[in-house]
Amino acid sequence: MPTPPSPGTAVRSLAEVNADIRALWQRGGRLSPEGRREYERLLAEWAAVVRGDVTEAA
Repeated sequence: MPTPPSPGTAVRSLAEVNADIRALWQRGGRLSPEGRREYERLLAEWAAVVRGDVTEAA
């Protein structure tokens, strides 16, 4: 299960995280085990940013 970014990590914008996810997939269409770990980390970061956006809106 992916781990969310640590509390001390600076929060990036959703656009920045999305750009990194797109770039990862554009490297060849298939992910190596290392690429898969990076993808899972980015998804956890993406989810944390989305949760932060929802919390701020509420």
